[in-house]
Amino acid sequence: MTTAAAARKLAAAALYGGGGLSAVGAGIYGVLAAEAKLARRTIGEPLDEPPPDATGWYGRRRPGPAVRMALLGDSSAAGYGAERVEETPGALLASGIAEHADRRVYLGEFCVVGAKSSDLGAQVDRALMIEPELAVILVGANDVTHTVLPSQSVRQLSEGVRRLVAAGCQVVVGTCPDLGTVQPIPPPLKQVARAWSRRLAAAQTIAVVEEGGRTVSLGSILGPEFAAAPALLFGPDQFHPSVEGYQALAGVLIPSALAAIGLQLEEEALPAALRGEGVLPVAKAAAEAVNAPGTELGGTEVSGRRTGVRGLWVELRHRRRRPQAEVEAPGEREAPDEADATAD
Repeated sequence: MTTAAAARKLAAAALYGGGGLSAVGAGIYGVLAAEAKLARRTIGEPLDEPPPDATGWYGRRRPGPAVRMALLGDSSAAGYGAERVEETPGALLASGIAEHADRRVYLGEFCVVGAKSSDLGAQVDRALMIEPELAVILVGANDVTHTVLPSQSVRQLSEGVRRLVAAGCQVVVGTCPDLGTVQPIPPPLKQVARAWSRRLAAAQTIAVVEEGGRTVSLGSILGPEFAAAPALLFGPDQFHPSVEGYQALAGVLIPSALAAIGLQLEEEALPAALRGEGVLPVAKAAAEAVNAPGTELGGTEVSGRRTGVRGLWVELRHRRRRPQAEVEAPGEREAPDEADATAD
């Protein structure tokens, strides 16, 4: 079964409540369930200390109105292994958005180490309390290593995105990374994890776009340099990203986050064929995105219609990475509305 066909099947199973297991295969599921335990023992127990909390204000000397941003998901969003708050994805994202948008940013961090898609509901509950206009979600890897049915994972992510969009929030989802690049995972689990995570990422894409969000493919955790230099871009446990890995993660998400809130580069207003961009049916685009880390997909219209005979139309984008911003620590935790009232 092709990635596109498997993704369509998983997305349909999530929508209609089916199991979706056959899209990965019962035999594959059994192998993964048996060997995932070995990989988790190799990775080791989680650190006792949680990552630094990046919640707070960024770009404090910049003009308003502030961008209210929520960060949800798992350890890759929380910055597991980072020792300083400036090393976390939250601080990297918020600092980058503040600099390139020239606006203040209030970041609310709701991600939790070890979270699966089933934990997103509680995170969304908390995130909605700050009335975010932008939400970034990173989730899926723990669903694979804990052998959660893909259709279940996709359904839970879809519900979270639906609630955020209904509240007027723009949503950017970094899809499940390619777990075939993780060093402690041995064959044949490595090949199984690669197939499972790629199909899950494609199905996540279809579900997110259908709910009005946009996705960014993380693939081999952000490009061929990750696979080429695992000692640099993986952390000490060889599973979570290092500080340099989190910088790469933020680098591919910032352009899409800026575009989501209407602050894209002028030359990126329309898809450009010279950058390999265009409009495709969602399943085909999702399958292509899996193999091209950093690819953004978002819904669009063709001749005034969101769907064609092969499903939703989406724009496939390869946005240019922005120069890395100077990363700052978060300011005092004050209510966004209070700070807006005191802005010049």
